[in-house]
Amino acid sequence: MSDNRVDVRGPRFAAALTSVVLAAALISGSGWVLAFQALVFAIGVAAGVQRSPYAWLFKVAVRPRLAAPREFEDAAPPRFAQGVGLVFVAIGLVGYFAGPEWLGLAATGCALAATFLNAAFGYCLGCEVYLLLRRATG
Repeated sequence: MSDNRVDVRGPRFAAALTSVVLAAALISGSGWVLAFQALVFAIGVAAGVQRSPYAWLFKVAVRPRLAAPREFEDAAPPRFAQGVGLVFVAIGLVGYFAGPEWLGLAATGCALAATFLNAAFGYCLGCEVYLLLRRATG
């Protein structure tokens, strides 16, 4: 498999874990839980989604228990989506640590809504934005 292609199940697994972490941040009101997710997003953006902590967990713990992948996707859209997630989480961190708290809650809630769409329905909002931007810029 080429380094720029990923098993489509991997990003969806990552979205499920991200949903749990973001929900925990909202429920607990913890900026530190949100900071953990920011780190995960930052690694995915900088190193590629194939090298993120959640991708590693998928590769080691989940992938060996599944049938061989039948579908692959370009890694660029999920990487872009993680960048968008990182922006929302960064705004959330500002809200949690510097105020106002509603900003942290709102930004985290938006990130959770987007990642839940991917985890539950396989619809990656950030990936769709990436594709629209690619079409618009030729």
